[in-house]
Parts: sequence; C-alpha cells; structure tokens
Amino acid sequence: MAISEEQAKHVAKLSKLSFSDNELKDFTDQLGKIIDMVELLEEVDTDGVAFTSNVAHSINVMREDDAVPGMDRDELMKNVPESENGYIKVPAIIDNGEAGA
Repeated sequence: MAISEEQAKHVAKLSKLSFSDNELKDFTDQLGKIIDMVELLEEVDTDGVAFTSNVAHSINVMREDDAVPGMDRDELMKNVPESENGYIKVPAIIDNGEAGA
C-alpha cells in the first residue's frame, strides 16, 4: 500500500515529529514499507493455529509487594528545577488544545 506524504505528515504530527523535505520522503518510504510488511503478514494462513500469547514456557517469578515509606517531600523538592503549590512543574506537551492521538 502506498502512503502519501500528506498521510506521513499527519502521522508525524500525531507523533510530535518534524522532518525536513528530504527526511519526509525517507519517512514516507519507510512507513510505506512497514505497512507493506504488515499487509504481507495478513496473507499468512493461520487457520487451525492455536492462539499463542507467549512462546516461552517460563513462569514469571515475582517478588513480594512490600509497602515501604516514600521519600520525604521537602527533600525531594530540593532536586526539582521548578515547582508550584507543592507539585513538580513540567513543560506542556499539548499544543493548541490538540491531544495528539
């Protein structure tokens, strides 16, 4: 499936990426190849193949979940570049009211 540069620009915008014109052409080509690969996988006949969520038969060994006291808030805030009303202030990641995806 061919993907247009406009579609690639849209995906880049949703991903908060920016490309020069040359990079956009490469990104468009790479994205098209990825889509082609996924479409090729859709052609594989999987009838009669049991669903597999994990091919390794290992069992995950988990530690006990023990509650421990957290860090002192005042001590933590000494390492924070900027805070407001007791919260750590970080740069905004949403521009113009757009949430990305």
